Amino acid sequence: MLTLSVVTPSFNQGRFIQRTIESVLSQGVPVEYVVMDGGSCDDTADVVKPYEGRLHFVSESDKGQTDALNKGIAVSQGDVIGWLNSDDVYYPGALKAVMEHFEAHPECDVVYGMADHIDVDDNFIEDYPTAPFNMDRLEEYCFICQPALFFRRRVIGRWGLPDVNLRYCMDYEFWLRLGLAGARFDYLEKKLAGSRFYPDTKTLGQRLQVHTEINSMMADTLGYVPDKWLCNWAHTLLRDKMGFDPAKRYTTVMIAAAALGASLKWNHGVSRGLWKTVKSWVR
Repeated sequence: MLTLSVVTPSFNQGRFIQRTIESVLSQGVPVEYVVMDGGSCDDTADVVKPYEGRLHFVSESDKGQTDALNKGIAVSQGDVIGWLNSDDVYYPGALKAVMEHFEAHPECDVVYGMADHIDVDDNFIEDYPTAPFNMDRLEEYCFICQPALFFRRRVIGRWGLPDVNLRYCMDYEFWLRLGLAGARFDYLEKKLAGSRFYPDTKTLGQRLQVHTEINSMMADTLGYVPDKWLCNWAHTLLRDKMGFDPAKRYTTVMIAAAALGASLKWNHGVSRGLWKTVKSWVR
Protein backbone atom coordinates (compact mmCIF):
# COMPACT_ATOMS: atom_id res chain seq x y z
CA MET A 1 0.00 0.00 0.00
CA LEU A 2 1.49 3.31 -1.10
CA THR A 3 1.76 6.17 1.41
CA LEU A 4 1.20 9.85 0.68
CA SER A 5 2.86 13.04 1.91
CA VAL A 6 1.70 16.56 1.13
CA VAL A 7 4.11 19.46 1.63
CA THR A 8 2.97 23.09 1.94
CA PRO A 9 5.64 25.81 1.82
CA SER A 10 4.25 28.94 3.47
CA PHE A 11 5.11 32.52 4.29
CA ASN A 12 2.66 35.14 5.58
CA GLN A 13 -0.40 33.41 4.15
CA GLY A 14 -2.50 33.42 7.30
CA ARG A 15 -5.57 34.61 5.42
CA PHE A 16 -5.58 31.53 3.18
CA ILE A 17 -3.75 28.73 4.96
CA GLN A 18 -6.72 27.41 6.96
CA ARG A 19 -8.58 26.70 3.72
CA THR A 20 -5.46 25.01 2.37
CA ILE A 21 -5.10 22.83 5.47
CA GLU A 22 -8.77 21.89 5.53
CA SER A 23 -8.64 20.89 1.87
CA VAL A 24 -5.87 18.39 2.71
CA LEU A 25 -7.15 17.00 6.00
CA SER A 26 -10.75 16.62 4.82
CA GLN A 27 -9.85 14.26 1.98
CA GLY A 28 -10.68 11.11 3.92
CA VAL A 29 -7.45 9.32 3.02
CA PRO A 30 -4.32 8.74 5.13
CA VAL A 31 -1.86 11.57 4.54
CA GLU A 32 1.28 12.84 6.20
CA TYR A 33 0.96 16.62 6.04
CA VAL A 34 4.00 18.87 6.41
CA VAL A 35 3.73 22.67 6.56
CA MET A 36 7.12 24.39 6.23
CA ASP A 37 6.74 28.03 7.18
CA GLY A 38 9.43 30.62 6.53
CA GLY A 39 9.05 32.38 9.87
CA SER A 40 5.81 34.21 9.10
CA CYS A 41 5.12 37.43 10.99
CA ASP A 42 1.35 37.30 10.45
CA ASP A 43 -1.15 35.00 12.19
CA THR A 44 -0.09 31.80 10.39
CA ALA A 45 1.14 30.07 13.56
CA ASP A 46 -2.11 30.87 15.39
CA VAL A 47 -4.18 29.52 12.48
CA VAL A 48 -2.16 26.29 12.37
CA LYS A 49 -2.10 25.69 16.15
CA PRO A 50 -5.54 23.96 16.40
CA TYR A 51 -4.28 21.33 13.93
CA GLU A 52 -1.46 20.13 16.21
CA GLY A 53 -1.23 16.35 16.02
CA ARG A 54 -2.76 16.26 12.55
CA LEU A 55 0.15 17.85 10.70
CA HIS A 56 3.84 18.62 11.12
CA PHE A 57 4.45 22.38 11.37
CA VAL A 58 7.88 23.99 11.27
CA SER A 59 8.41 27.77 11.26
CA GLU A 60 11.96 28.93 10.63
CA SER A 61 13.87 31.16 8.25
CA ASP A 62 14.57 29.74 4.81
CA LYS A 63 15.87 30.78 1.40
CA GLY A 64 12.44 31.08 -0.16
CA GLN A 65 9.55 28.95 -1.38
CA THR A 66 11.61 26.26 -3.10
CA ASP A 67 13.93 25.85 -0.12
CA ALA A 68 10.90 25.43 2.17
CA LEU A 69 9.42 22.86 -0.22
CA ASN A 70 12.66 20.89 -0.39
CA LYS A 71 13.04 20.92 3.39
CA GLY A 72 9.50 19.61 3.68
CA ILE A 73 10.18 16.82 1.22
CA ALA A 74 13.31 15.90 3.19
CA VAL A 75 11.40 15.40 6.45
CA SER A 76 8.43 13.63 4.85
CA GLN A 77 8.30 9.88 4.29
CA GLY A 78 5.49 9.15 1.83
CA ASP A 79 5.96 7.13 -1.35
CA VAL A 80 3.99 9.80 -3.21
CA ILE A 81 4.48 13.54 -2.74
CA GLY A 82 2.00 16.36 -3.31
CA TRP A 83 3.07 20.01 -3.35
CA LEU A 84 0.34 22.41 -2.30
CA ASN A 85 1.14 26.07 -1.78
CA SER A 86 -0.42 27.85 1.19
CA ASP A 87 -2.97 29.76 -0.88
CA ASP A 88 -4.16 26.84 -3.04
CA VAL A 89 -6.63 24.03 -2.31
CA TYR A 90 -7.36 20.42 -3.20
CA TYR A 91 -10.84 19.51 -4.34
CA PRO A 92 -12.78 16.69 -2.62
CA GLY A 93 -11.72 13.26 -3.84
CA ALA A 94 -8.46 14.49 -5.37
CA LEU A 95 -6.06 12.50 -3.19
CA LYS A 96 -8.10 9.30 -3.47
CA ALA A 97 -8.11 9.52 -7.28
CA VAL A 98 -4.38 10.18 -7.42
CA MET A 99 -3.44 7.34 -5.09
CA GLU A 100 -5.70 4.88 -6.90
CA HIS A 101 -3.97 5.77 -10.16
CA PHE A 102 -0.50 5.33 -8.70
CA GLU A 103 -1.49 1.97 -7.20
CA ALA A 104 -2.86 0.76 -10.54
CA HIS A 105 0.07 2.06 -12.60
CA PRO A 106 3.40 1.31 -10.89
CA GLU A 107 5.29 2.43 -13.99
CA CYS A 108 3.89 5.97 -13.66
CA ASP A 109 6.25 8.55 -12.13
CA VAL A 110 4.04 11.63 -12.18
CA VAL A 111 0.27 12.15 -12.10
CA TYR A 112 -1.42 15.46 -12.76
CA GLY A 113 -4.99 16.48 -13.37
CA MET A 114 -7.32 19.29 -14.28
CA ALA A 115 -7.61 22.44 -12.19
CA ASP A 116 -9.24 25.85 -11.85
CA HIS A 117 -8.08 29.37 -11.24
CA ILE A 118 -9.97 30.62 -8.17
CA ASP A 119 -10.20 34.04 -6.54
CA VAL A 120 -9.50 35.11 -2.96
CA ASP A 121 -12.96 33.89 -1.90
CA ASP A 122 -12.59 30.47 -3.57
CA ASN A 123 -14.88 31.46 -6.45
CA PHE A 124 -14.25 29.94 -9.86
CA ILE A 125 -12.52 32.27 -12.35
CA GLU A 126 -11.64 30.00 -15.25
CA ASP A 127 -10.41 26.53 -16.13
CA TYR A 128 -6.65 26.17 -15.91
CA PRO A 129 -5.54 25.22 -19.46
CA THR A 130 -4.33 21.69 -18.72
CA ALA A 131 -3.76 19.08 -21.44
CA PRO A 132 -2.53 15.49 -21.86
CA PHE A 133 1.22 15.18 -21.65
CA ASN A 134 3.31 16.01 -24.69
CA MET A 135 6.95 17.01 -24.32
CA ASP A 136 7.06 19.26 -27.37
CA ARG A 137 3.95 21.08 -26.21
CA LEU A 138 5.35 21.44 -22.69
CA GLU A 139 8.30 23.38 -24.09
CA GLU A 140 5.87 25.87 -25.65
CA TYR A 141 3.62 26.47 -22.66
CA CYS A 142 3.09 25.13 -19.15
CA PHE A 143 -0.13 23.13 -19.29
CA ILE A 144 0.51 21.51 -15.89
CA CYS A 145 -1.08 23.19 -12.89
CA GLN A 146 1.37 22.86 -9.99
CA PRO A 147 -1.08 22.02 -7.14
CA ALA A 148 -2.72 19.38 -9.36
CA LEU A 149 0.53 17.40 -9.78
CA PHE A 150 1.90 14.53 -7.66
CA PHE A 151 5.08 12.51 -8.03
CA ARG A 152 6.68 9.40 -6.58
CA ARG A 153 9.55 9.85 -4.15
CA ARG A 154 11.77 7.86 -6.52
CA VAL A 155 11.65 10.85 -8.86
CA ILE A 156 13.74 12.84 -6.37
CA GLY A 157 16.33 10.08 -6.12
CA ARG A 158 16.66 9.84 -9.89
CA TRP A 159 16.39 13.44 -11.02
CA GLY A 160 16.81 15.67 -8.00
CA LEU A 161 14.77 18.30 -6.19
CA PRO A 162 13.25 21.51 -7.57
CA ASP A 163 15.92 24.16 -8.19
CA VAL A 164 16.30 26.39 -5.14
CA ASN A 165 17.91 29.10 -7.30
CA LEU A 166 14.65 29.73 -9.16
CA ARG A 167 12.06 32.05 -7.66
CA TYR A 168 9.20 31.99 -10.17
CA CYS A 169 9.42 28.98 -12.46
CA MET A 170 10.84 26.28 -10.20
CA ASP A 171 7.82 24.09 -10.94
CA TYR A 172 8.01 24.51 -14.71
CA GLU A 173 11.74 23.73 -14.71
CA PHE A 174 11.07 20.63 -12.63
CA TRP A 175 8.43 19.34 -15.06
CA LEU A 176 10.74 19.98 -18.03
CA ARG A 177 13.68 18.28 -16.32
CA LEU A 178 11.62 15.19 -15.55
CA GLY A 179 10.09 15.06 -19.02
CA LEU A 180 13.44 15.41 -20.77
CA ALA A 181 14.86 12.63 -18.57
CA GLY A 182 12.08 10.25 -19.60
CA ALA A 183 9.81 10.31 -16.55
CA ARG A 184 6.33 8.99 -17.27
CA PHE A 185 3.56 11.58 -16.82
CA ASP A 186 -0.08 10.45 -16.65
CA TYR A 187 -3.00 12.85 -17.02
CA LEU A 188 -6.25 12.50 -15.06
CA GLU A 189 -9.30 14.10 -16.63
CA LYS A 190 -10.58 15.12 -13.21
CA LYS A 191 -10.37 18.47 -11.44
CA LEU A 192 -7.97 18.04 -8.55
CA ALA A 193 -7.11 21.53 -7.34
CA GLY A 194 -7.83 25.23 -7.26
CA SER A 195 -4.91 27.55 -7.98
CA ARG A 196 -5.49 30.96 -6.45
CA PHE A 197 -5.27 33.84 -8.90
CA TYR A 198 -5.06 37.37 -7.47
CA PRO A 199 -2.90 40.49 -7.91
CA ASP A 200 -0.58 39.78 -4.97
CA THR A 201 0.69 36.49 -6.39
CA LYS A 202 4.27 36.48 -7.65
CA THR A 203 3.27 35.52 -11.18
CA LEU A 204 0.76 38.37 -11.57
CA GLY A 205 2.60 41.03 -9.60
CA GLN A 206 6.00 40.60 -11.25
CA ARG A 207 5.30 39.46 -14.80
CA LEU A 208 8.45 40.75 -16.47
CA GLN A 209 10.65 39.12 -13.82
CA VAL A 210 8.70 35.89 -14.31
CA HIS A 211 9.17 35.88 -18.08
CA THR A 212 12.83 36.84 -17.76
CA GLU A 213 13.48 33.93 -15.42
CA ILE A 214 11.55 31.54 -17.69
CA ASN A 215 13.66 32.54 -20.67
CA SER A 216 16.92 32.10 -18.77
CA MET A 217 15.69 28.76 -17.43
CA MET A 218 14.73 27.62 -20.95
CA ALA A 219 18.16 28.55 -22.26
CA ASP A 220 19.80 26.52 -19.49
CA THR A 221 17.39 23.55 -19.71
CA LEU A 222 16.77 23.25 -23.44
CA GLY A 223 19.79 25.07 -24.82
CA TYR A 224 17.50 27.65 -26.46
CA VAL A 225 14.37 29.68 -25.77
CA PRO A 226 11.28 28.76 -27.85
CA ASP A 227 9.96 31.59 -30.01
CA LYS A 228 6.69 31.72 -28.11
CA TRP A 229 8.46 32.55 -24.86
CA LEU A 230 10.53 35.25 -26.56
CA CYS A 231 7.33 36.83 -27.87
CA ASN A 232 5.66 36.55 -24.47
CA TRP A 233 8.59 38.39 -22.90
CA ALA A 234 8.41 41.15 -25.53
CA HIS A 235 4.66 41.63 -25.05
CA THR A 236 5.12 41.81 -21.28
CA LEU A 237 7.94 44.33 -21.57
CA LEU A 238 5.98 46.70 -23.78
CA ARG A 239 2.50 46.38 -22.31
CA ASP A 240 2.99 45.75 -18.60
CA LYS A 241 6.20 47.63 -17.92
CA MET A 242 6.27 50.44 -20.46
CA GLY A 243 2.54 51.12 -20.72
CA PHE A 244 2.31 50.96 -24.51
CA ASP A 245 -1.15 50.67 -26.05
CA PRO A 246 -1.31 47.24 -27.78
CA ALA A 247 -3.86 48.62 -30.27
CA LYS A 248 -1.35 51.10 -31.71
CA ARG A 249 0.72 50.09 -34.72
CA TYR A 250 3.92 51.54 -33.31
CA THR A 251 3.50 49.25 -30.31
CA THR A 252 3.37 46.21 -32.60
CA VAL A 253 6.58 47.33 -34.28
CA MET A 254 8.29 47.79 -30.93
CA ILE A 255 7.09 44.38 -29.69
CA ALA A 256 8.55 42.85 -32.84
CA ALA A 257 11.85 44.63 -32.19
CA ALA A 258 11.84 43.51 -28.56
CA ALA A 259 11.22 39.89 -29.58
CA LEU A 260 14.13 40.00 -32.00
CA GLY A 261 16.33 41.56 -29.33
CA ALA A 262 15.31 38.88 -26.84
CA SER A 263 16.22 36.19 -29.37
CA LEU A 264 19.64 37.71 -29.87
CA LYS A 265 20.13 37.91 -26.11
CA TRP A 266 19.11 34.37 -25.20
CA ASN A 267 19.53 32.42 -28.46
CA HIS A 268 22.35 34.44 -30.04
CA GLY A 269 20.43 34.47 -33.29
CA VAL A 270 16.94 34.57 -34.80
CA SER A 271 15.05 31.53 -36.07
CA ARG A 272 13.24 31.51 -39.38
CA GLY A 273 10.00 31.00 -37.53
CA LEU A 274 10.49 34.13 -35.43
CA TRP A 275 11.41 36.20 -38.49
CA LYS A 276 8.21 35.03 -40.15
CA THR A 277 6.16 35.84 -37.07
CA VAL A 278 7.43 39.39 -36.57
CA LYS A 279 7.13 40.16 -40.27
CA SER A 280 3.46 39.18 -40.11
CA TRP A 281 2.98 41.63 -37.24
CA VAL A 282 4.37 44.69 -39.06
CA ARG A 283 2.88 44.21 -42.50
